[in-house]
Amino acid sequence: MTLSPPARLARILALAVPALLLGGAYLSQYGFGLYPCEMCWWQRWPHFAAVGLALLAYVTPPARSWTALAALAIVTSGAIGLFHAGVEYGWWPGITSCALVAGNGSGNALEDIMNTPLVRCDQPAWTLFGISLAGYNFLVSSAAGLAIGRLLMKDRRA
Repeated sequence: MTLSPPARLARILALAVPALLLGGAYLSQYGFGLYPCEMCWWQRWPHFAAVGLALLAYVTPPARSWTALAALAIVTSGAIGLFHAGVEYGWWPGITSCALVAGNGSGNALEDIMNTPLVRCDQPAWTLFGISLAGYNFLVSSAAGLAIGRLLMKDRRA
């Protein structure tokens, strides 16, 4: 079955947005030393799922259903991002306050533990215009997920 232009665009966005957000997360982690806290990881998992679902939309019918599921995963990551941003801004308490970054693998377990930085979930590692990475994930993921849904609905009406 051939997809309409809105459904094709939705499928492209469902793959591109989470892939780019994950790429940015890994760039900030390995390129700039902004290690993720536990809630940051919670935001990544739905994006991994969205990439897989969007890839299925390219190879397994029904493409619209896989794309819609990917959009739902993207919105889920945005919702987790909103929760995380609220914890960072002190709007509500978090479920967890910190996570540890994996050690450098020196072979000495005690040394790795002692030299592992503590990453707090209630303090943003980076902000731009007062918005943290979790806040940007909320904004981008929510907008993208809703746009994908709108494109799919537009396709349905056509």
